[in-house]
Amino acid sequence: MRALKNLKPSVNDASENHTINIGLLGLGTVGTGVYRIIQQHQEDLYHQTNCTIKVEKALVQSIDKQRAIDIDAAALTTNSEDIVMNEDIDIVVEVMGGVEEARQLIAQALEQGKHVVTANKDLVALHGAELLTLASDNDCDLFYEASVAGGIPILRALVEGLSSDRITKMMGILNGTTNYMLTRMSQEGLDYKTCLTQAQELGYAEADPTADVEGLDAARKIAILGTLGFHTDVSLSEVKVKGISSVTKEDIDYSQSFGYEMKLLGMAERDGDEIELSVQPTLVHHTHPLASVNGVFNAVYVHGEAVGETMFYGPGAGELPTATAVVSDLITVVKNLRLGVNGRGMVAPYKEKKLKPNSRVYRPYFIRLVVKDQPGVLAYITQTFANFDMSISQIYQKPLGNERAEVVMITHKVSLASIEAWMEDVETSTEIENIASCYAVEGGKQA
Repeated sequence: MRALKNLKPSVNDASENHTINIGLLGLGTVGTGVYRIIQQHQEDLYHQTNCTIKVEKALVQSIDKQRAIDIDAAALTTNSEDIVMNEDIDIVVEVMGGVEEARQLIAQALEQGKHVVTANKDLVALHGAELLTLASDNDCDLFYEASVAGGIPILRALVEGLSSDRITKMMGILNGTTNYMLTRMSQEGLDYKTCLTQAQELGYAEADPTADVEGLDAARKIAILGTLGFHTDVSLSEVKVKGISSVTKEDIDYSQSFGYEMKLLGMAERDGDEIELSVQPTLVHHTHPLASVNGVFNAVYVHGEAVGETMFYGPGAGELPTATAVVSDLITVVKNLRLGVNGRGMVAPYKEKKLKPNSRVYRPYFIRLVVKDQPGVLAYITQTFANFDMSISQIYQKPLGNERAEVVMITHKVSLASIEAWMEDVETSTEIENIASCYAVEGGKQA
């Protein structure tokens, strides 16, 4: 390895200029943004680190491909070993995406004593704890700010700014595609299918939008936040996930009539030693700051025992916002190199994981029913609620014709176990034709 890897801090070192060589695994949208920022911000990067930062090699699929940046063909390679096994490279930046190949390459780089920065939320959600341990064992930095909420510095806030506090709740709009769609449904009265088509036409949604609309993308991010915020190894499979594909225009309209906005919320909450994690469409009261986060923007609300409420807001994706987060991590790694403290700030999960059972997960719920429009139905609903320790905070009834009606309610706080048991119990009811929708509620005065 080059001498810089074992650089010890001294007055003389601080006055010397060193070149830090970067290896880019991937040169797609984010990789291009990273290269662009490094090239265009050389003066700023030098004054912050007293080092020249240079992209030594970039892994690509085709060297001959036309690119939006001017990069020397000699810096391109199709062989990953030219980066992870290259002794001249100090820091590896993984922006190639995917999971298994990226995991193997990052592990290989860490074992070679190279520091790693990644924007790969899928990888971090599935293998973050394992890779953090490997980084610590090799005295290496592993940073992944760009894996959650793009350009919003939420992970750094948790690790550094709020490190002295005990986080009790993290709740956020973590997917710009779904937030754009729900905003359009809310503000323009459009239906789900129309909004999805428009999101795809604008490039906000993929041709296969499953990861976004079914909540999987947000679930990966809330797993990362849960791991960092609660210092425990949160598995993606432990996040309860429900997407927005079942949300209708009627749900949006009723939400607004009760004073709420519909948002796809990722939630990580700690109660004593127990934690709960979920991603689901949620009615957010209009007085809550998350209710006014619209379009493709992301926001993360954090509650700490000491600091109280804080919220982080900004662009959650895109070439330059995400690349900015990557380069910020790069700067931190370089500063650590100059101080000789790489790997010392890494905190692998150290707390035992205790998941809260559904019987102790409490919140209000929005429920929309299609029922027979006849005497005794409301009394029946009230009785079934009482059977499962449920009660009604707000209720609205609307005739549908043909001896049918819609009954829309917001409950007081009730356990998830009770809601699930009640839904199963009334599934065969003759009075209730179907449960059209059931969503969590956040904020408001339900108790």
